[in-house]
This record gives sequence, C-alpha cells and structure tokens, in this order.
Amino acid sequence: MSETDRQQPEEIRQPDPLLPDESGLTLAEYLSMQQAIGHPTRFRILRTLVANDELSAADLKAAVDVESHNFHYHLDELVAVGLVDKRQRRTADSQGFYTYYRPTGMGRGILDHGVEELMRREREFNDAYS
Repeated sequence: MSETDRQQPEEIRQPDPLLPDESGLTLAEYLSMQQAIGHPTRFRILRTLVANDELSAADLKAAVDVESHNFHYHLDELVAVGLVDKRQRRTADSQGFYTYYRPTGMGRGILDHGVEELMRREREFNDAYS
C-alpha cells in the first residue's frame, strides 16, 4: 500500500495535557528524573535506597559496588533531580559530619510506578503463560 492509498483521518487527535495547570514540577523536571533513573548505576543506587530507607554514603557505596568517583557522580545526579535526599549529621565527637541518603517520594514513585511496574507485569505475564 503506498502513501497515497492510505485513507487520511478527518482530524488528528491531540493527547490530553500531561500535567495540570498547577503542577509542582515541569515536564522538563519529570523528564530529567526519568533520564536519571535510565542509567544502570543510578537505578541500582535508587533501588538499594528504597530497599533500605536510608543509608550512609559508605554503606550505600559498598552495597552497589561502584568505583568511588563514579558513585558520587551518580549519587549527586539523583540528588540534583530530586529522587534522593541528602542529610548530614554531626559525629559524636563533633569533629565532622556523616552523610546519609534516602529516597524521596518521587524516587519511590518512579521505581514503583515506572520501570519496576513494567518488570512486574512481564513477570506476571511469564508466570501466567509458562
């Protein structure tokens, strides 16, 4: 069938607006979050934080087994887009700070309703038909 043989629709429908007028985030911010979680290292970091609620930088680095310079780069990306919160706490001797990381609500949501939801559906489909 050639291009000229196709029947043209009377009207091309536009998708519904993605965000409400009063949205707290812009489309660009949502897309930045999606892009951030698209990297395997950042995905593993966020999943590990969601599974543990909160971890020190040292414990998180050990859990995901990533080179130090790469680890901090990826962790900073997750913090910058709002998927991970960072907090510092003084040590008992007040000589320094410990840094802890935890997933934000958006960080939990992007996993639960995004990539992991697709993975769960695939697993359910495979279980149902195998």
